[in-house]
Order: sequence, then structure tokens, then C-alpha cells
Amino acid sequence: MTETELEQEQQLIDKEFKALMRGMKDRMDDEDRDLIKRAFHLAKDAHAEVRRKSGEPYILHPIAVAQIVSKEIGLGPASVASALIHDVVEDSDYTLEDIERLFDDQIARIIDGLTKISGVFDLDVSLQAENFRKMLLTISDDIRVILIKLADRLHNMRTMESMPQHKQLKIASETLYLYAPLAHRIGLFNIKTELEDLSLKYTEPEVYRDIVLKLKTSQAGELKYLKSFSQVLNKHLKKEGLDFTIKQRTKSIYSIRKKMLNQGVGFDEIYDKYAVRIIINAPPEREKAECWKAYSVVTDHFRPNTERLRDWISAPKANGYESLHTTVMGPDGHWVEVQIRSVRMDEVAEKGYAAHWKYKEDASGQSKLDRWISQIREMLENNDTSAIDFVDEFKMNLIADEIFVFTPQGDMKILPAGSSPLDFAFNIHTDVGLTTLGAKVNGRLVPLNYRLQSGDQIEIITSQKQKPKEEWLGYVVSSKARNNIKSTLKSEHKEVAEDGKAILERKLRYIKVKPSKNLIQEMVKYFGLKNSSELYYKLGLKIIDNPQIKQFMRDQSGGFYNYLKKRIVGRSKKSQQKAQDRPAKTSEKRFLVFGNDEEKLDYKMAKCCNPIPGDDVFGFITATEGIKVHRKHCPNAVYLNSNMAQRIMKAKWISTEQTRYSSVLVIKGIDTVGLVNKVTQIISNDLNVDIRNMNIAGAEGIFEGIITVVVQDKLHLEKIIEKLKKVEGVDSVERRFAER
Repeated sequence: MTETELEQEQQLIDKEFKALMRGMKDRMDDEDRDLIKRAFHLAKDAHAEVRRKSGEPYILHPIAVAQIVSKEIGLGPASVASALIHDVVEDSDYTLEDIERLFDDQIARIIDGLTKISGVFDLDVSLQAENFRKMLLTISDDIRVILIKLADRLHNMRTMESMPQHKQLKIASETLYLYAPLAHRIGLFNIKTELEDLSLKYTEPEVYRDIVLKLKTSQAGELKYLKSFSQVLNKHLKKEGLDFTIKQRTKSIYSIRKKMLNQGVGFDEIYDKYAVRIIINAPPEREKAECWKAYSVVTDHFRPNTERLRDWISAPKANGYESLHTTVMGPDGHWVEVQIRSVRMDEVAEKGYAAHWKYKEDASGQSKLDRWISQIREMLENNDTSAIDFVDEFKMNLIADEIFVFTPQGDMKILPAGSSPLDFAFNIHTDVGLTTLGAKVNGRLVPLNYRLQSGDQIEIITSQKQKPKEEWLGYVVSSKARNNIKSTLKSEHKEVAEDGKAILERKLRYIKVKPSKNLIQEMVKYFGLKNSSELYYKLGLKIIDNPQIKQFMRDQSGGFYNYLKKRIVGRSKKSQQKAQDRPAKTSEKRFLVFGNDEEKLDYKMAKCCNPIPGDDVFGFITATEGIKVHRKHCPNAVYLNSNMAQRIMKAKWISTEQTRYSSVLVIKGIDTVGLVNKVTQIISNDLNVDIRNMNIAGAEGIFEGIITVVVQDKLHLEKIIEKLKKVEGVDSVERRFAER
């Protein structure tokens, strides 16, 4: 680089750092200012010769992360300093001991946590479930570790343009699968929303661009309407003497896409893309009353949809979110969502955990976030499932809806939606859950698999003679209940299995047979079991008894294994003979090649998304079925890319001889006379396409149909879709994929 270019870079670095310091001006004294400057100079030295993939100096990344930590999350000087040096120990010769010597043990602990979990957020490796479990352990030490890492991930997502497409997809999938829900649970609503939108930009770029374009087209008219709507509210709220501000809000791109999918509707049918937020300035003792007063003003002048009232003021969400949401009918027949909250509630909603430091949560002094962190500790301490199962279970806890129920004394408990009395019992105490005999809900006895509703009052009946049962696992949804039931069952299973092992050894000694490892494995196969533990367990329960063991020994000595051996060998020879007898192909069919070397490998099409030529696809190496080919936008793609990216292979279509593929279409619209004939005419006659299956049903003038057609490739399918959309009465035609 030229001297001029280097000087320009240095000016840019100084400019960004000065912007960071200006943003911290009101939150630091001279000592804090010195701390942040020392962190900056250390980071600048450590990353002096390093550049990002975009070509810019690496030091701009930690400065940007520190700005997010300061401005968007609202953390203090120690966190900002830690953000500036978050990569120093991992990427340079500086050690953790150097950090402790140059700063203090508090910052050293944060950097230690950030370094330990770097593999989870590393852009060059796949998300490892076991590392994620380790990451959660750091929450109990200092949640600022997670907050800084989320800021790190957000900046990486904002600057991914220069990365290869396959890495963009992997990183976006990881973010969407786990880190956006994690940001939501911690209460970082804005960061969660941006992570989701940026993830969609890379996982479904065409969909993302389409929604962005449509929002731009409709935004001017919608915002003009909301401004007019807000002026009416402003006038009447002022009459009531309320101190407030009104903001207009646009629904996020990701949430619009999610709603379109969930409701099976198009962009134009989403009616709450824009909303109005009323923020009340009131002292803590008056804020709830003032919010309800504002709600009364809104509903006095605009008719509310009573089914859309959401009261998170009386019963806040687990992440601390408090707000009143209602949807009202505005002028000209437009539905408008109105959110009402206090200044404090708004700050908690925007900045999550950082705002919890500023505001007391309840009389006990323990925040909702503290209680959630306690639940994480319990999950980690009591969980012995596989790492990937643990991550799946944890994710479900992140995104689960909640209900609010009461103890007989009137204390409120927050549980996941779908909880049973057993979930409630384990929430009270592990011993209560383990000894639950029955339950009363609102004064009447209910079964243990009863699904609780918000407002229910539950009384648990216990007995010291009661023990958890296998079927309880099907009754519970909370991690605490599931983990404790599994742990107890496993302990009991182990005791029974140990008895079974002793029984088997006695029986084998009696007939003078040594219980070797090979013999035990043969018994496992013979009885169709998973492993030796299951064999011992069934022996302990006497499900496998003396006559069955004797029969095994008779078969083992001759008949059974000889028969099995002949069958396997015969099948193998038959398969080889078929391959030899098969005539050589005169021409290749359409096929895929895999990896950077474009190898021709055996593969199967995944049934979850039924790829056809022209689709963007990837190969996934399964444990038992070889390579399965999935669409890049398959319902399972996010899960596979986020959890098992090391088993993903690049795949490319090679076009030779035409082959036929099945694809399923969903067609909806207004039921008209002769519609089925028109559809059949277009597909079979006009386009000469085979219909493998067709089912169209109508009710009250509306129809929905599922049609399976046989096509050559994606372009062929798109031609059929475009033709069908032109049929009178047809509202939408979409390709259908299976859900994960």
C-alpha cells in the first residue's frame, strides 16, 4: 500500500475510535477513559498486520464490536474495553496472564470466557454442540461474555459480503438456529431482529430481496397513513394529560416471511406490517395505570380486535418484556397494531439485560434473567443427553411460548406453553415432581398429562411410594422435568440391569459357558436389542427368561447362525451377479457431482424437499444412507448447516439425458365451475405433463388442491406454475416441501 493509503486507513481507525469515545462520554470518568484507551492501543498492536477477508484493517472489527456493546446493548467501560481486546489472546502472542497484569482480574475473566468459547462463534468452523454447552457454562460466571459474543456475531453478519457463499449459508444458518433465539431470550430485541433479517438475506436471498422491494414500494403510503392515524391518537392522549411519545414501527423482514409461511398468505395479505408504539413517561408506581389509561383512549376512538389483545404488563415475558399490544380498526378499514409501554419498559425491551442493571426487577432483588440463568445451570447440571440433543432441547426452551399459573397460595409461576401438572410439580421442587401422585387444577382432579392453561391454579398430591414412570416423559415439556425424570429412570434402569447381568452370568456358569463380549453381542442381535445394557435390563425384569436363553444357546450352536450366514452370503452373490449381468449404459442420465473435485458419487434425493434439476442443492453425508441431496432452502437446511456443517458437500447438476422428477404443487383460489377440468387440460394436454396424483377440495366457495406432477427440471416446473396462475379463480400456486 502507498503511504497515502496507509495514512487514510489510520485516519479512519482514529475516526471510529473517537466516535466510540464520544458515545461513552456520559458513562465514564478519567479512569474509565484511560482503561478504554489502553485496551484500544493493545488491540491495535496485537492486530497491527492483520486484515479481514474484505481487505480492511482487522482493528476496525473490535472497534465496531465495542460500539455495538456500548451503543446498542448499553454496557459500561469494562465491557467496552473487553470488546476491544476480545480476539487478542486467541489471535496474537498476548496471554491471559498479560491481560490480567495490564488490566485486572475482572477483564481477564471476561477475556478467558470469550477465548474459551471462540470455537462456537468462529467463522471458519461449524457450530459444535459440545462447545455450545461449554458456552452456556460461562453465563453463570459473567453474562457479559455472551453479550459481547453476540455483538461480535452481529458485526460479522453485517460484514459477510466478501465471504464464500457456502460459508455465508453456514454462518447464517447457525445464527438463525440458535443465536437469534438466544438474543431474544436475553431481551435484546433489536439485535435479535437484525440477526434474523441478515440470516434470511443469506439463507433465502431471493425471498429477502422480494420482501425488501415490496416494503419500499408500499412504505411511503403506509407511513403516511400511520402519521395521520398517530395525529388522532396524539390529540386525544394529550386531552387526558398523558406525557408520551409516538413512534411508527415497520415489521421485520424475517417476521413478515415467517407470517407468510405460517398463514399460507402472500405479502399483500399481511395486514400488520406497520405499527404504532406509544411510549408513556411515568414514574414506576404510575406506569401500569398510565399504560391502561392510554389503552382506554385508543379503544375509545378505534374499534379493537379483542382476540388480539396481549397483556404483557400484568404478566411479563420470561425475558422481562413488558408491553400492551392491541390491534384496532383504523380509518378506511385498515387494521393497525398499537403497542403501549412505559419509557422503562421500552428500554428493557430494546436493551434487555443491560437495562436490568438499571431497573430493579422485583422486591426480592432477583431479576427474571437471573432466574433464567439459574434454570440454565440446572439444565447443565442435570443433563446427560448427547450434546446435539441438548442443543435442540435448549433451543426449544429459548423459543417456547409461556403460560402463567398459580400455586394454592396464589404465587405465580411461568411455564412453557403445553406444560402439564408434572412440569408445575418439578418447577416447585425436584422432590415434589419425583413423588407426584396426582394433581388438582382449579379444585378438580385431572390426569397427569392434562395441559395447563394460563390462569390455572394447581395443587400437587404427593406420595413417598410414588416413582417416575417411562410414560411421564411424554407428559412434560420443560427441561427440568424431563432431565430429572430421565436421570431417575436411568438410575433405576442401571440397578435392574446390574441384577440382570448377575442373573445371566449365574445361568451361563451353570451350563459352563464363559460370558464373553462376543457372546453378549450375539445375544443382543438374537433378541433384536440395541445394546448389552438393554439385554441386562430385560433379564433383570425377567422379560427374557430361562426358556429363551436355552433356545438361544441351541440356535447359537448351529441352526440360526448358519442360516443367517448363508442368507447374507447368498444376498451378496446375487447382488454381484446382477451388476455383472446389467447391460452397459449407452448414455448417461442427468446426475450430480460433489465437492471441489466434482466427483461422481452415489446419492439419493431427500424426501423432505424433493430436489429437481435447477434447484440450488447440497449433499449431506448421512450415517446409514450415504449422500442425501437437499435443496439449499429445504426446511431442514438451517438445522443441518448449523449442527453438522462438516458433513455438508457442495453439489452441482450436470445436464445430460433428461430424467423425470416428481414435484408437489399446492393450488388455492375461488371455486369456479369447471376449474378442475381447466387445470387438468393445462397440465396434461397443453403442457404434456403427467399427473401422478391430484386432490382438489372446496368449501364455501374456496378451494385448495394438491397436485403431484412429473417434470424435467426447475424451469419446466416454473412454466407449469406460471400457466396455472393464469387460470380464472386461481389465487396462488406454490411448490410444497415437507416440514422438519
